[in-house]
Amino acid sequence: MATRQEAREAKLDELHERLTGAVQQLVSGPDWARALAFAARFRSRSFNNTLLIWVAHAEAFEQGRVPEPFPSYVAGYKQWQQLGRQVEKGQPGYQILAPVTGRFASANPADARSWRRLGKGEKPRAGEVVRSKMVGVRPAYVWDASQTTGDPIPEPPAPRLLEGEAPAGLWDGLAAQVEERGFSVLRVPHEGMIRGANGMTDYTANTVAVRENMDSAAQVKTLAHELGHVLLHGPDAEEARQHRGIGEVEAESVALMVGAAHGMDTSGYTIPYVSTWAARVDGKEPVEVVKATGERVRKTTLTILDQLETAQVGDGTPPGLDRDAAQREAPAQAQASPTAEPASPRRTTPSLEPTARPVPVPAAEGRGL
Repeated sequence: MATRQEAREAKLDELHERLTGAVQQLVSGPDWARALAFAARFRSRSFNNTLLIWVAHAEAFEQGRVPEPFPSYVAGYKQWQQLGRQVEKGQPGYQILAPVTGRFASANPADARSWRRLGKGEKPRAGEVVRSKMVGVRPAYVWDASQTTGDPIPEPPAPRLLEGEAPAGLWDGLAAQVEERGFSVLRVPHEGMIRGANGMTDYTANTVAVRENMDSAAQVKTLAHELGHVLLHGPDAEEARQHRGIGEVEAESVALMVGAAHGMDTSGYTIPYVSTWAARVDGKEPVEVVKATGERVRKTTLTILDQLETAQVGDGTPPGLDRDAAQREAPAQAQASPTAEPASPRRTTPSLEPTARPVPVPAAEGRGL
């Protein structure tokens, strides 16, 4: 038993080392933008696991074990079998971190101290409420579709864009989410009306403004940026008291992921914007900024995308896979029988900074963008 525990701990240590190495590669704008675009295609998984998949697949490609540099769909061993496919002999899985959950019971759920963990097979007492929560992590394995053979994988329709054109319905879907938070969405003729920025969120007037004198794709990207601020950086949020650069990295990263999920490439704008703001965070290395923002960005983006009725690229889960069944798979014991990770959720001043303290913004983007 001790040997198995030690082996598991060693695997977890190795995974954390790989994850740290992956994060350290993302300190530049281009790498961060590529990671976010990749994460948008695998948004059903945690940001950390997305990076682990990315690194493992890159190694597999360099070794000639997979034909493409980026994975298409990933799933666990039994999950692929559900879809009529089989992992090819000799194909090692990609290690990820899967949650370990425990069952807890309480007769007074409002009292945090009243919860007790149930043992294996233990039933709750009369009148107790039972809940599950994450208590740790364990190594698990997934494989890319190119490492499997069998029934064809159905391909859902992907969004197609003309250059400079916004995806159909995306503006309306984003605007609706902004308005659900109590803000009015305004289109203004030019940037001179919003302090030279592409867009601005004013928490005093409860408005989100976007300039009209740019193409529709840029307008919808800006609106996604503003929505990221609305969701993440309210006046009561802890992040609102942090350095402005973290908020700008997060909001623009949300915009990139929303765009990537719709087949839009915003990297030409996002790369200089994010790298400039990450470098401005006083007292923090860019690596720290990446670690602090990656999962928050993914969860916020997922919240936005789940409420949209637009055509989107896949989320890395093979079409037709029963994710609920995937969550019930047993822990992996070896690379021949792993499980996949279960599916993973306001400011009072204008988004450009208070009027009395205007701050120049790189690439003419406002704080609320």
